[in-house]
Amino acid sequence: MLEYLVGWRSVFFIMAAIGAVLAVVNFKTWRSIHQNHLSRNPIQRKLFRILGSVSVTTIWAISMYALYVYIGAALYSENKFSSSEIALAVTFYGVGAVLGSLISGHLTSKFGENIVSKVTLIILTVTLIAIGIFFSSGEWVYFFLFIWALVEYAGFTSYQARLAAEYPEERGIVMAWNNTALYIGITLGSMIGGYIITNWGYSMLPFGCAGLAALSLILSTQKVKEEKAKEVSG
Repeated sequence: MLEYLVGWRSVFFIMAAIGAVLAVVNFKTWRSIHQNHLSRNPIQRKLFRILGSVSVTTIWAISMYALYVYIGAALYSENKFSSSEIALAVTFYGVGAVLGSLISGHLTSKFGENIVSKVTLIILTVTLIAIGIFFSSGEWVYFFLFIWALVEYAGFTSYQARLAAEYPEERGIVMAWNNTALYIGITLGSMIGGYIITNWGYSMLPFGCAGLAALSLILSTQKVKEEKAKEVSG
């Protein structure tokens, strides 16, 4: 919308201005908070377990961003969408992302973070397959992009809650590792998406992402089994 009203260059200036305001707010907020000198936890013995947990986020991010990075080009190539139609498609995605983030907390409180994170990964896998099937079916793609973002962000938020519950003593460190895993997944997703497009075309991209989402589900389920085994043995 901003691009249409003020031109695409102005969008970056607006983002820079907002970033500057947030930098000031961030500085003043953190300066007013006293630092807590927490005892150092023996994080070394849990490092491999933490890396295994956040690897779920990496694979999840690959499955998401391998497609998302190229969604505009794919819509143009496969559907001949105009720039306005591509913007509308991304808007549907954005609305789904916001709603997914908002409802995730309620769902997690009601059903638990383990169930929500696994169910959303199942729905995510099915949705990506549906996107692959109906990608060139016109208006249907808007609906599936909405559902895709809805379950994607609901699942990500619930998995963050799950990590916080699994590592209460190392919550800050684990959240930092999880963010790192997310950015690694975004980077790898862009590379893998480009490779799939180059060799098999845009039409195969959603199916490849569905396979990665299923792999993330399997790894996530395995981590739950490991935790239950430790609780029994403990």
